[in-house]
Amino acid sequence: MEGIRKFHARLTVMGLHRNPYLMSKVLSFYALSPPNLIDARLVFGQIPGPTTFLWNAMIRGLAQSDSPMEAVAFHYAMREHGSKQDNMTFPFVLKACARISAIGDGKRIHSDILKLGFLSDVFVSNALIHLYAVCGDLGCARLLFDEMPLRDVVSWNSLICGYSQCSLLREALSLFEAMQEEGIKADKVTMVKIVSACTHLREWDLADAMVRYIEENGVEVDIYLGNTLIDYYGRRGFVKSAEMVFNQMMGRNIVTLNAMITTYAKAGNLVSARRIFDEMPERDLISWSSIISGYSQGNCFSEALTLFRQMQKAKVKPDEIVVVSVLSACAHLGALDLGKWIHNYIRRNNIKADVYVGNSLIDMYAKCGCITEAFRVFGEMKERDILSWNSIILGLANNGFVEKALEVFSDMLRGNFRPSDVTFLGVLIACAHRGLLDEGLNYFNSMREVYNVEPKMKHYGCVVDLLCRSGELDKAYKFITEMPITPDPIIWRTVLGACKVHGNVGLSEIANKKLNELDPSNSGNYVLLFNTYAGADRWSDAIKVRVSMGENDVRKSPGCSLIEVSNFVDESMAN
Repeated sequence: MEGIRKFHARLTVMGLHRNPYLMSKVLSFYALSPPNLIDARLVFGQIPGPTTFLWNAMIRGLAQSDSPMEAVAFHYAMREHGSKQDNMTFPFVLKACARISAIGDGKRIHSDILKLGFLSDVFVSNALIHLYAVCGDLGCARLLFDEMPLRDVVSWNSLICGYSQCSLLREALSLFEAMQEEGIKADKVTMVKIVSACTHLREWDLADAMVRYIEENGVEVDIYLGNTLIDYYGRRGFVKSAEMVFNQMMGRNIVTLNAMITTYAKAGNLVSARRIFDEMPERDLISWSSIISGYSQGNCFSEALTLFRQMQKAKVKPDEIVVVSVLSACAHLGALDLGKWIHNYIRRNNIKADVYVGNSLIDMYAKCGCITEAFRVFGEMKERDILSWNSIILGLANNGFVEKALEVFSDMLRGNFRPSDVTFLGVLIACAHRGLLDEGLNYFNSMREVYNVEPKMKHYGCVVDLLCRSGELDKAYKFITEMPITPDPIIWRTVLGACKVHGNVGLSEIANKKLNELDPSNSGNYVLLFNTYAGADRWSDAIKVRVSMGENDVRKSPGCSLIEVSNFVDESMAN
């Protein structure tokens, strides 16, 4: 650039700075260097009769700058000046129109192109297709494309990008197939859109074929295609393949690092995810969201909350994805105060309170025992899905609001929501809490008969709990023996606990035998049997149970307490 400035100075001293031909090189350099656009305008304004080349240079420079609208204005000025427009004029101004979605201006320029006969030029037609595609007018884009006498890879890419941008992913894949039939070799731009389309459509076999296409055809894997491949491998859980792409990339950006954090976090490798996060020179919202979600989904709830506090210190405003992850952590830790603070934060900062945020708030309040607030959130939701209904029914049931839980279930059915297995879990828990034996059995029987929902282990466990709470231990045992699936330790432990309450020593011994087979190291089994014998004054048998614990080296699990102090959750273990 220093050489150009010296050349410009020499022309000025010689009085030749108004000569359009001598100044063309100077103006071109200034125009295509954004910091020097002001100089380009000054030079252009000093030339009394700018040539088509100079007009094109200014339009091109402005189209690539932060002022693309000025490129359009320069084009109109060029027309008014009467300067000849050529095939190099239109691609630049159409690019400017595309950047600002000025489809009206684009259509007027399209009319000029038709009048001047430049539509047959592949570069001009490509620019038009790109404009229409970017502005969402795929009808005009496809019509232009179909009428082109000659197409190159840019023509195909422009239309494929347009379909992808409008989420018409299958149409983009069909276009790629047609592209191959015409023998056009795809490039890195094509493959970014096609691999991404396969990923979002979960067309894994086709995605694998596209990866092979990239390898077999030597398609350059630049930073954009590399990021796309990492995202694809990450969604599939192919961590090693993602690492291979990551390590081979010559350049990386924040998108690359975020993609790897997400890949590691999804695979449960939080150590590697955190290493990349900690080494990032800069972080954006996606960086924080990815790592916080990873810790929350990996059941590392305290760490997720710690990261959220660091995010606040970094002055990064959370979005609904971060909010959902943090609320989930609060729900599991019982951090009600922090959960309430986040709820208020959502209100104060106008964070989009979509159905996912609403469901997370319901779950958080319900698990923290604040069912009134959970029900208020549920009532204020403008949109609900099956998870919304399930969360509030489960919350009401677990907090002892039996009648309300069953009432909400009836409202759900009237609202034409089809209950799921989780819905019935909440309903059966409600019935068990209140000892509604007949109602509970009717709901259980309706699962398969009326709603075609296959009961799972938890549903069978609820029925056993319901029968045991009602004192129907013999019926509970009969129900267990007739179950189509093998009962788990929780079911037998429920029976053992009921035997202690009702003094059924014989059934307690059967349940204990099953528990010794399924979960022999659980101290709770021995404690329940000991208490059952003790309650029946069979102290010799009770002592044998205590001795058996020692012989089998079974130890009682220490108690654990979680205390929330100033939005920090402290965990302490009993000695």
